[in-house]
Amino acid sequence: MSPEKNEKAAVNPMPEGSAGADHMSEKETGHEAILTASHVTKQFPASGGRTLKACNDINLTVYRGRTLGIVGESGCGKSTFVKMIVQMFQPTEGQILFDGKDITKLKGEELRQSRKKIQMVFQDPAAAFSPKMKIIDIVTEPLMNFKLIKRSEREAKAKELLRMVELPEDFIYRYPHNMSGGQRQRVGIARALALEPEIIVCDEATSALDVSVQDRIIELLVKLQKEKGISFVFICHDMALVQSFAHQVAVMYLGNIVETLPGNEVATNAQHPYTQAMLGAIFSTKMDFTKKIESIESEAPSPVDTPPGCPFQNRCDRCMDICRKEKPSLKTIGKGHEVACHLF
Repeated sequence: MSPEKNEKAAVNPMPEGSAGADHMSEKETGHEAILTASHVTKQFPASGGRTLKACNDINLTVYRGRTLGIVGESGCGKSTFVKMIVQMFQPTEGQILFDGKDITKLKGEELRQSRKKIQMVFQDPAAAFSPKMKIIDIVTEPLMNFKLIKRSEREAKAKELLRMVELPEDFIYRYPHNMSGGQRQRVGIARALALEPEIIVCDEATSALDVSVQDRIIELLVKLQKEKGISFVFICHDMALVQSFAHQVAVMYLGNIVETLPGNEVATNAQHPYTQAMLGAIFSTKMDFTKKIESIESEAPSPVDTPPGCPFQNRCDRCMDICRKEKPSLKTIGKGHEVACHLF
């Protein structure tokens, strides 16, 4: 499961001093870019005529056959960002290029057809499925909607999809409530696989599962990626889980990307104070119990009332005067490694 066994993927770097640099070329990364978010911002109206900026000038690249992990506390904007990728939300500003085409501009049938290539696995499979539908109906519904199979072919296709996610074929006639949480999540993955997408977005797809079940789901995703070359965008608030299998990790805080780096370097080379604080708060049975488990003091400011300067300033023990005045931009400090911090 470790990304050390794979070549590194990288997120778009922004050279020091630039307001928004071009994305790294395929030649520089060694991988083909399949989706690129460029200067993506999403705002929502708030009470009192104010504006909530859920995502602020996000620049990220997803590479073919690689996993991009997006990690951060609840409310940091990661779910809003991936909902723009699957076109549930429209960006307020910026563009999202999929295979070179801006999917934010698509409408009608062209938009509908594009959705076949980017599918989503939701956090709560129990809420994502109709309790009145059997598994055969759930996993073949996308294929029926796009008229890709006949009704007589549903049973064979449903069994094939369940085999892909390592579930018994006879589960096709069960209802979701007759299955465990891990089994339901496998059904969610099977449904996402039905249209043979190029990207699967996992929105907190393991957070409601037991730890042992989480590991098996991650192992399944890694196996499917190797077999089918699927790209994954995996969002989570669990830093330990994300770094265990993501090729590249992007850390979000209050709607901003504050650090991106290869997944296999997170534990040893994370530089942003927020990323380091998240690592310090990880609890593991393999940890050194002589060291104190750190916590991040105080609460994040309201996204409708963010202070000028660095968004992390009120929780950072290394805050300087410039941090309160000027917002840091992402700066490249290594291969596939960017940090938005005035310390660099």
